[in-house]
Amino acid sequence: MGRSIVTIPPVKNEPVLSYAPGTPQRASLKKELERMRSEARELPMWIGSERVETGNLVELRVPHDTEHVLARYHEGGEEHVRQAIDAALAARQEWGRMAWEDRAAIFLKAADLIAGPWRDRINAATMLGQSKNAFQAEIDAVCELADFLRFNCEFMTEIYADQPYSPDGVWNRVEYRPLEGFVFAVPPFNFSSIAANLACAPALLGNTVVWKPSYQTNLVCQIYMEILHEAGLPDGVINMIYVPGRVAGDVALKHPDLAGVHFTGSTGTFQHMWRTIGENIQNYRSYPRIVGETGGKDFVLAHSSADPVAVATALTRGAFEYQGQKCSAASRAYIPASMWDDVRERLLEDLESITMGGVEDFSNFVNAVIDEAAFKNISGYIDGAREAEGVEIIAGGKYDDSDGWFIEPTVIVADDPKYQTMCEEIFGPVLTVHVYDDEKFEEILPIVDESSPYALTGSVFAREREVIVTVTRALENAAGNFYINDKPTGAVVNQQPFGGARASGTNDKAGSRMNLYRWLSARTIKEAFVSPTDYRYPFLEEGE
Repeated sequence: MGRSIVTIPPVKNEPVLSYAPGTPQRASLKKELERMRSEARELPMWIGSERVETGNLVELRVPHDTEHVLARYHEGGEEHVRQAIDAALAARQEWGRMAWEDRAAIFLKAADLIAGPWRDRINAATMLGQSKNAFQAEIDAVCELADFLRFNCEFMTEIYADQPYSPDGVWNRVEYRPLEGFVFAVPPFNFSSIAANLACAPALLGNTVVWKPSYQTNLVCQIYMEILHEAGLPDGVINMIYVPGRVAGDVALKHPDLAGVHFTGSTGTFQHMWRTIGENIQNYRSYPRIVGETGGKDFVLAHSSADPVAVATALTRGAFEYQGQKCSAASRAYIPASMWDDVRERLLEDLESITMGGVEDFSNFVNAVIDEAAFKNISGYIDGAREAEGVEIIAGGKYDDSDGWFIEPTVIVADDPKYQTMCEEIFGPVLTVHVYDDEKFEEILPIVDESSPYALTGSVFAREREVIVTVTRALENAAGNFYINDKPTGAVVNQQPFGGARASGTNDKAGSRMNLYRWLSARTIKEAFVSPTDYRYPFLEEGE
């Protein structure tokens, strides 16, 4: 039991290493990439105290080198989901009663291990498993996750310190309990940090978790589990299963002890999960907390007063970093006619200088998309644009799957602002531009707002403050993360809490206190120091 009111060490964002030529971190990371490519680990599931090997080995292949087997994971089934739930429930009481500072110590230590001796392994696993270049892996798998773990500890202490007023003779306090049951964490393929945070954020607050990573992240998630247990995480707190999504969902989402779902992924999958929970609502011990961050069709809106070079740079970075496989990626742009020639010229210059290939060559800005399904989906949109009227592909448009899932950064210009690729999420390196008449700027605002069911990120570029104010108000509900004169990607923990509404999710803002409140159940406690001994109130006394 704690006998002091403690504070955690000061927290700041983890510095991003450059991996520039000649730096020791560049040489070290390249050495780790070679080492990791030379082995093909077998990855067990982590259920309670067991490392479960089923013998049903599934290969993980490198997206930019599909002949290369990176690892093999032991795939499980329904029985392993049930075992993981049982293990989480068995660990729940002891973990939930552990002093908060001891829980915090585990995750703070994990953050230092991630940013320190395990840095190269995490980056290499992300680069090879998800075809992310060194910089994108660094800001994601290392820095953002270290930030999540550290700042979540700080947010937790702030929440616990939030206590009610107590008048004379009474002591009022609030106890922030973990949820009653287990949390089901289901992450996406595209961010290692999100994969880990979906499990770690609820666990920090005393919850126990069943964690089903996306299969493309199984290697880096295995490494994260090793780090968490080296940091002292008890068995059963986070149980990692390699089970197909439908199988895991069919068991976990219908279990009476489901306390919450922490999800990032497609809108369709999230809606299916919500529907399943609704159909089983009468069977749960309590109402499950449902937290989801889903799709996006993120916009860049330029005004004629904007700097065309800044607009073009934002489009290049926002649309094509990590092959556009970010829910926040810039995928539609609205450019005034008076600026389009300048923006187009700079954009094409940028794309001409970009090289595409494997992550082992650090000069490659663009790498492969994640798998065959993504390759076929994205290339299908490109083929459709090639044949459509009023649509022109001005850059890219080529794709090749002979060695890996490679798609060129592609820019489409559409006369119709409601053309398919201006409205539907593609999740790949495809940007669609609509050029509008300068005089119709006010008319383009409702089109930006209404063209997509999503509301995740968006940005406006303008010099005139009056324009910025107008757009900010008009697009109030169009983006949960709104950027002014910057690309609509790259949210940083504790700087830009991330999340959107509409079809983009529940907007519970990962990287802030708001998300952590979802994994807590408050109990109000009132203690009277001197208890009343007579039921009668003064108004009952006789007299005038």
